[in-house]
Amino acid sequence: MKKFLILALSFLMLMGLTACSSSNDEELDSLSAVKQRGKLIIATEGDWAPWTYHDENGKLVGFDVEVGQRIAEIIGVEAQFEETVWDSILAGVESGRFDIACNGVGYTKSRAESYDFSDPYVYTKVVLIVKSDNEDIKSFEDLAGKITGNTASSTYAELAETYGASVKAVDDFSQTIELVDRGTDNGGIDATINSEESYLDYMQQHPETAIKVVDEMAGDIIAFPTRKCENNTLVIAVNDALKQLRDSGELAELSIKYFGEDLTRQ
Repeated sequence: MKKFLILALSFLMLMGLTACSSSNDEELDSLSAVKQRGKLIIATEGDWAPWTYHDENGKLVGFDVEVGQRIAEIIGVEAQFEETVWDSILAGVESGRFDIACNGVGYTKSRAESYDFSDPYVYTKVVLIVKSDNEDIKSFEDLAGKITGNTASSTYAELAETYGASVKAVDDFSQTIELVDRGTDNGGIDATINSEESYLDYMQQHPETAIKVVDEMAGDIIAFPTRKCENNTLVIAVNDALKQLRDSGELAELSIKYFGEDLTRQ
């Protein structure tokens, strides 16, 4: 039996599973498992700019990529990014396939029941975007009877509907802005409710675009989810690394680099 347990533990370590300590077992604690492996296995999508995406040379880059790399360096291990679809990210963290997710994951109370989250490292805003010459819409309350654009069943679409807007389904942010620019007279839309970071990233890439933000509200608090453990030493190490990056100003610099603004403080 003892030999079987040793072999089973070795197999789990080879598969990259993160162990969690408790008073009732002899597993390695979560940080020791990462250090013994020599790698921090990070889940990410790789197609959500500016958080995590591929540059013109196909290299994985982005705000969360650089932050994840620096956290791994401070811990003293290599960052190993594993790209996967969104639906597999949190499930992979929960099962132990990934140590951590670096993909702009929003903290919620319901998610915190299944995962241990790091301290927040980005504070997002929800913004209302209209064409630059639009003077009819100045706040969310002005959306009654207007047409907005969002991906189907998104929280932004639901929010627009609560303010009395009709929502036109779109595929992505670029298409949304094209429809805002077109206007309702030409088959477009009046406005869109969206994330501030998407707006800032788009304006960095297309500064000539004639759009503006007319209202905003608090959005998601972004943090790193890890596997839920009784004694999560990995989260403690991640929080220590984040504190170093915040105190040195590096976290703010990376936010400005990718978002054009410091979103790392409330």
